Amino acid sequence: MKTDRLLFGAAYYDEYLPYDRIETDMEMMEKAHINVIRIAESTWSTWEPQEGVFDFTHLHRMLRASAAHHISVIVGTPTYAVPTWLAAKCLEVLTQTHDGPERYGRRQNMDITNPVYLKHAEIMIRRLLEETAPYDHVIGFQLDNETKSYDTCSEGAQRKFVEYLKKKFDGDLNAMNRAFGLDYWSNRINAWEDFPDVRGTINGSLGAEYQKFQRMLVTDFLAWQCAIVKEYARPGQFITQNFDYEWRGYSFGLQPEVDQWKAARPLTVAGFDIYHPSAQDLTGKEIAFGGAVARSVKRDNYLILETEAQGCHGWLHYPGQLRLQAFSHFASGADSVMYWHWHSIHNALESYWKGILSHNLKENATYAEVCAIGADLAKYGDRLKNLRKKADAALVLSNEALTGLQWFPTHKDLQYNDIVRWLYDAFYELNIECDILSAEDTDLFSQYKILVTPALYSVSDTLVSSLRDYVASGGHLISTFRTAFADMELKIYPDDQPHGLTDVFGMTYDQFTDAVNVGLRGFAFPLSCGAASADAERTAADCVRCWMELLIPDTAKVLASYAHPQWGRHAAVTENRYGSGRAVYLGCYFDRQLLKDLLSYLTQEAGIALPAEKYPVICKRGINDYHKTITYYFNYADAPAEIVWQGGDALLLMQERPVKNGDRITIPGWDLVIAEQR
Repeated sequence: MKTDRLLFGAAYYDEYLPYDRIETDMEMMEKAHINVIRIAESTWSTWEPQEGVFDFTHLHRMLRASAAHHISVIVGTPTYAVPTWLAAKCLEVLTQTHDGPERYGRRQNMDITNPVYLKHAEIMIRRLLEETAPYDHVIGFQLDNETKSYDTCSEGAQRKFVEYLKKKFDGDLNAMNRAFGLDYWSNRINAWEDFPDVRGTINGSLGAEYQKFQRMLVTDFLAWQCAIVKEYARPGQFITQNFDYEWRGYSFGLQPEVDQWKAARPLTVAGFDIYHPSAQDLTGKEIAFGGAVARSVKRDNYLILETEAQGCHGWLHYPGQLRLQAFSHFASGADSVMYWHWHSIHNALESYWKGILSHNLKENATYAEVCAIGADLAKYGDRLKNLRKKADAALVLSNEALTGLQWFPTHKDLQYNDIVRWLYDAFYELNIECDILSAEDTDLFSQYKILVTPALYSVSDTLVSSLRDYVASGGHLISTFRTAFADMELKIYPDDQPHGLTDVFGMTYDQFTDAVNVGLRGFAFPLSCGAASADAERTAADCVRCWMELLIPDTAKVLASYAHPQWGRHAAVTENRYGSGRAVYLGCYFDRQLLKDLLSYLTQEAGIALPAEKYPVICKRGINDYHKTITYYFNYADAPAEIVWQGGDALLLMQERPVKNGDRITIPGWDLVIAEQR
């Protein structure tokens, strides 16, 4: 979606505030160049306090006030938190999970397949849209909020699952039993009416299939809402959803509960919520990784619908960091930055998740930074919007592989997203920008010089064939341990591992174990320490952790072997030429500095030039609407950093300073510069 301006704003809830201050808030927003607010998605019980009784007082106050102050509005459907009267009317609206029945209280506790819930949700959505239709400054709609299936295991959902399986296997129980291996421990199902409650299964294939089905429920639910909203949306109004990520106290990895590529299909534009550590822990990695996922789901720019202002306890940004964070989003391809939220709230669970304003609702240091960011965007935003990105490398991710490794873990300390971020973060620190692809995006493989498959555990023969063709045609494939191990039903392939790719990698293996007191040796790639071989072995001692596959090379070149008295005869990392391309296999999880050394070698072998700058200086590029290259340099550290401009004549936008090839540029700590190439 092309935007005519960068959106800069916050979530705003007049209904939460302790007293009437809406005019004061709007005046403060306008002063800060805030041009959009998100409203309405959190308070179904306010809009409909009793069944069929509606009160949109706060909604119209926010819409009228924002219009008067030239602030656009995104309206959210309030379907992710049900009112008390609905739960009391129909207890089945609250879902059953693997842990038992939900109780009323927290949000996102409903069964999104329940017909009573869907009936009342539709009434609410339609009434809300009828109320907002007359307002010209409503620019878009957000569906629900960080939607999941909420582990719904209700009787109704499980009946739908059985129907889903009947369709998948054409009603053939033998085919299903064979695909899932249900003869094991007498789990065989011999009549559809005998289908057991999935919550008790010990069969990884059946359990993972139910999780896939739950992801499909999310896709269907969002498509259902989208169809309703489209009946009311005017031409030019967008429809989005605020997707999120695996949560580890902050946004970390691929969301396991949603197939975001499929769920985003009916949307006009993808929206995402990205939260991350700040202060001394701000690295920009979560912003960059989250942005790469966000770009991928619709192969386009995206909206950041939520990110932190002051954030939760411990996230208070250093002076200057809020600006650094905002432009980090824009440099990744975002066309908006919106804070959760405008004002800190005074009750309930998120009372200490602080917004732009603190609890006294006065101007503060964060508000001053927002004003400065808004002023920059008002002046330069037209040259930064709709940034088109092109990367030379891409990581291929898969919800099915993620689920497979939940059922069959690599190691208690090593999950799928750990492996993804191990690789992504190493590229990031080397200043190699990476895209994210779905495992179904095989039509895009040829666009990249390097493809990376982190623990791509479950693969179809079609995907294997695509990877083979990619390498044969000149691509550079980097795969890790546990790639191409099982089929799409998590049945382990009975041939040599990795399935269908042993000739591509020029090696195989049939044994693996936990890594205990294991290092690496015999490096056939340069190490950053520049040490002699013996010193390099000592440097790499005990660097292998969690998992190791005992690789047996055939035609492959050994890039590193295990340093261990028993496992030392086995390769740990191999490289093989196949057709016109090259395939590298990482048989173990090891130290990140060694990984960066390896990736430095491999990217140059693939014809990708390594930038001179390394983390904590991060470089991002794109093409703006005027077909000019925009280059961002970020300094994620306290100390100033100096870089040398390498390129044609350019203008440093915020300094209004021309630069030419060879000029030195100083970036203060926790700051940035933006160059527009002429």
